[in-house]
Amino acid sequence: MKKVLLVCSGGMSSAIVVKAIEKEAAKENMEIVVKAIGTGEYDEEVRQGWDLVLVAPQVRHRLTVFKEVADELGIPIDVISAQGYSPMGGAKVLKQIKSLI
Repeated sequence: MKKVLLVCSGGMSSAIVVKAIEKEAAKENMEIVVKAIGTGEYDEEVRQGWDLVLVAPQVRHRLTVFKEVADELGIPIDVISAQGYSPMGGAKVLKQIKSLI
């Protein structure tokens, strides 16, 4: 099972994206855990055994800060495209996840 941490501004807007990713993963019988958090939770949560960190488009300006910690922990990190960050973007984000882990 793969664990993906999704970082957004407050952890709320990404709930829809999380559901879309989970729906697409279920179609492919892929076992995945996706958790959305706000930027303030990142430093603690990223240390809890995640396989990948995805950053929402609205907080991509903080990627450098997030990347420092992810690199230190050996966790791949990337920004979700604006097209993927939507209720209809689950397949696009799942493809991105598969390419990174």
